[in-house]
Amino acid sequence: MKKCRSVLIIFLLFTCFSIAAGAQTRNSLVLGKDHLIMLLDLRSSKTQLDSILKIAGIKKPNGAAILNGDFSSLAKDGWNIGKRDKNMVRFDRSLTDLNLNPQNPPYQITTNLDGNIDAPAGIPGYPADELYGINKFMRVTVYELPSGLTRFYLPGYLNAKRVLLSGNFNNWSTLKGVMAKTDSGWVSDVKLAPGVYEYKYIINGRWQRDKSNLQQHPDGFSDVNSVYYRVNHTFRLAGFTGAHKVTIAGSFNNWNTDNTPLQKKDGGWETKLYLRDGTHTYRFWVDGQWYADPANPAKVKDNGGHINSVLNQGEAISFKLDGYKDAKAVYIAGSFNSWKPNEISLRKTAAGWAIALMIPAGNYGYKFIVDGNWITDPKNRLYAIEGGVNNSFIAVKPNYTFRLKGHANAGSVHLAGNFNDWDPSGFTMAHNADEWVINLYLKPGKYRYKFLIDGNWILDPANKLYEQNEYNTGNSVLWVE
Repeated sequence: MKKCRSVLIIFLLFTCFSIAAGAQTRNSLVLGKDHLIMLLDLRSSKTQLDSILKIAGIKKPNGAAILNGDFSSLAKDGWNIGKRDKNMVRFDRSLTDLNLNPQNPPYQITTNLDGNIDAPAGIPGYPADELYGINKFMRVTVYELPSGLTRFYLPGYLNAKRVLLSGNFNNWSTLKGVMAKTDSGWVSDVKLAPGVYEYKYIINGRWQRDKSNLQQHPDGFSDVNSVYYRVNHTFRLAGFTGAHKVTIAGSFNNWNTDNTPLQKKDGGWETKLYLRDGTHTYRFWVDGQWYADPANPAKVKDNGGHINSVLNQGEAISFKLDGYKDAKAVYIAGSFNSWKPNEISLRKTAAGWAIALMIPAGNYGYKFIVDGNWITDPKNRLYAIEGGVNNSFIAVKPNYTFRLKGHANAGSVHLAGNFNDWDPSGFTMAHNADEWVINLYLKPGKYRYKFLIDGNWILDPANKLYEQNEYNTGNSVLWVE
């Protein structure tokens, strides 16, 4: 039998199993460039561990021993213990000897899954959203076209038979992203929203970073992925043509005066960058002197008495609390500001209290704080339970609506899936007319989910797409492009 790398065409293989009717563990099998990685969740049951051990080709799986901290059976089979982090243990082995013990091939999955708990943002290959980012190229090989598409250009390699572009924007596919050959290299045009993206090229089956791109993130396999920021804002400072160095510093880069330079252009200075939605304060640093942005009338004085320019990036979300007219102070706190209780104060209105906030796209819990007392939003019927605490819920820029028809007599309906770690009480759906609904913001990727009606798990009856789980109860499947 040929070696595993010639049998499997996958880049990443993720498999998860239920610990209850719908809850999921985080056991996974990852195929790297030259080795195989197995992540085991010690909160799993013996049956769950035995299942993934069989898929990994372990000759005599012994989940019970592993749960007791005995990893000798894995060592005998050629696995080396890597890193242990609380309940997660990492094992790896070289691919060079897998022809002696080939892996079972019941799965051939060509993509990893962004936006789910199995591949959460912030792990190698799936960058967490960043406050800002600037591109750095020795030679510009990724750029925006007038059409709005982003062009990736790989110079040279004219003798290559096949070149693909793979990254978190196409779930690291080894099938999609075929590049077109030109007289000087290879190109691929991709539609990208503003944000941060990791990518590599696959040249005749071999992975390679963009050698012209200086921005890099570790790929988790002792190498790096190239990083590209799809920009969404241009800072410009007119004049100062005699200056030697102009940079911008603000709340988004910890007021660092060195790492975000502007370039001299058209009678002034400018730089383009990616800036996450939210409220940002900033100033220009010109040859050692601070200047607020003369073209931006929005200003605020900081605690040191300095005047900073203010930029509101994105769409404003309005929060209102009616009544409480005798309250001395009302604040709002949520997962969007790490639940800091005295950071965001509401202004008093004729009806009560209100504020408009710039919040990035996402799903958030929040509460009002009235004279020190935490309360949920009385006009919001949606709730998210976090750490056993009931919070009001809001989805900013939601892109998918979950609907469940009927069940008018149900006391409560919840939504759970790999987007919330299968928390059965995580998302409470609202009852509107003849259906239960909730809007969520979901990143592109594959999601598994179920509804809970008064504690009973069911598949989505309106969705014919599902996949089996360990207990043969199935999970509904949703793909977000």
